[in-house]
Amino acid sequence: MARFFTSAKPSRSYSLLVFFDAVQLHDKPELHLQDLRSEFGLLASSFITNNQNSPSQTKLFFCEIEFKQSQSSFSQFGVNSLPHIRLVAPQAQNPKDTVAMDQGDFSRLAESMADFVESKTKLTVGQIHRPPMFSKKQIGFIALALMIWTPFLIKKLLLGQTLLHDPKVWLGFSIFVYFFSVSGAMHNIIRKMPMFLADRNDPSKLIFFYQGSGMQLGAEGFAIGFLYTIVGLLLSLVIHVLVRVRNVNVQRVVMIVSLLVSFWAVKKVVYLDNWKTGYGVHGFWPSSWK
Repeated sequence: MARFFTSAKPSRSYSLLVFFDAVQLHDKPELHLQDLRSEFGLLASSFITNNQNSPSQTKLFFCEIEFKQSQSSFSQFGVNSLPHIRLVAPQAQNPKDTVAMDQGDFSRLAESMADFVESKTKLTVGQIHRPPMFSKKQIGFIALALMIWTPFLIKKLLLGQTLLHDPKVWLGFSIFVYFFSVSGAMHNIIRKMPMFLADRNDPSKLIFFYQGSGMQLGAEGFAIGFLYTIVGLLLSLVIHVLVRVRNVNVQRVVMIVSLLVSFWAVKKVVYLDNWKTGYGVHGFWPSSWK
């Protein structure tokens, strides 16, 4: 990049959009470098597709700088954190004259990158062309399968013999929704959190619980969801099943076991929350008892 600024003509007719990457940081899910690199590629291909046979096609070029391959470029541009995208305008004479994209604008991925380019270069990127979720062969296979199964499905619906008519299916689905909601699975899907991480000090060991309130691993969420689900199922057992048992001794034994297991599960959740955040749960006597 140093030779680019020194050897290039004082005024270029094109701009450069540079994506700074570091392969050694790809294992950090909070940075989303691999996803952003893929979105950067979509931006470049969409710009070329939308500006074919247009003067704008040669007005913008897309570049990538990897940390290990060019650490000096990171220093020249003053890049201290990732993700980082920088625009080199035609009139830029040194790295200080370039414009950096705000890290808070990465939320919309390729669309936000396109807005950044259009606002700084007055060029039109156009629509972002994303690959379809299903290929044409997959869509054709799904359509053929639906055509074959539709008559049988209609017959089952009319006779009331589908899984939708089975109360056990709805019971299992309700438990799944409860587990899905209390385990933070939606957070893991949106943030694309891994199930576990490798220990930096000992790569042979795996980390399933991350200490810190800003991050939750998939295995950690499933463990907490499992504990919450145990308490919920035991509460449902006591309310809806145990009350129908006529043997008083059985009721007492099941009630005591349910209380002990629920107390153990809640204690584990509170302990994990205290370990991650440092906040503790304290009990206080009512002021009127003093």
